[in-house]
Amino acid sequence: MKPGCTIHRGTVVAFDLARGLGEIEAGAGSPAWIVPFHCTAISDGSRDIGVGAPVVFRLSPGGLGVWEAGEVVKLGGSGPEPMER
Repeated sequence: MKPGCTIHRGTVVAFDLARGLGEIEAGAGSPAWIVPFHCTAISDGSRDIGVGAPVVFRLSPGGLGVWEAGEVVKLGGSGPEPMER
């Protein structure tokens, strides 16, 4: 992850492996917000992530004028966890 940008925490609430599309529920407290992502945004290159997985991500402008999650990193898995800034 690039230093100096805001890191958001969330949980994967949906992922369609066939389409490569998923959604992350983010935001502490109420209201939570839903952020879409594409499998190419998963940082470990796996192109698959389980529903319920805790993640960190960065917001980036996406297609169709909406924000989407980029640099999605699963927490609690193998590999280093990203540093908080």
